[in-house]
Amino acid sequence: MKKLLDIAAEIVQAQASVGQMSAEQIEQSLLKTFSTLQRMQKAEEKGAFVDSAAAEEIDVKEAFPARKEPQESIQDDKIICLECGTQMKQLTTKHLSVHNLTPREYKQKWGFSLKQPLSARSLTKARSKAAKKRGLPENLVKFLEERKQKKAEATAAVQTDTDQGDGRPAVKRRPKARNSA
Repeated sequence: MKKLLDIAAEIVQAQASVGQMSAEQIEQSLLKTFSTLQRMQKAEEKGAFVDSAAAEEIDVKEAFPARKEPQESIQDDKIICLECGTQMKQLTTKHLSVHNLTPREYKQKWGFSLKQPLSARSLTKARSKAAKKRGLPENLVKFLEERKQKKAEATAAVQTDTDQGDGRPAVKRRPKARNSA
C-alpha cells in the first residue's frame, strides 16, 4: 500500500505538470494535500465522515482560486485558464480540448473578442515585434491590395464573358447528373 506522502507527491506532481508552480506553491500544495489526506485517513479509520470542521480547516480560497473577470485573466507574464485556474504563457488548443472547448468557443463563453489572442501580453508583444521586424505589416498590405485587384479583374472578366453581344447574359448550364446504377 502506498504511503500518504507518496500519494500527496503524485497529486502535486500532476498539478505542477498542468501549470507552472513556484517552489513555494509546490511546498504549500504538498503540505496541504498531505494534511488533508491524513485527516481523511483518520476519519476513514474511525468509520466516520470528514466533518465540516475539518473541511473548514482547508482554506477554500487557496485551494480553489476565485474566478476572475475574463480580461483580468490575461496578464503581462501569464494567462489564467478560466475553466481550471491553470497559469500558462498561452492557452493552447490542446489544453482547451481537455475542457471540450475550441479557442473560439472559449472566447465566446467568457466574452473575449474573437481577435483576442489567448496568450500573455508579453508573448503577444514579442510576436508582434518579431512580425514587424520581418516586415509583415507591409507585406500584408501588399497581399491584400493584390488580392483585391485580382478579385476586381476576375469580376470584370466574368462580366465580359457573360455578354453575348445582344445585351443578354449567357446562360450557364449544369452538366447532367450521371446515373450510377
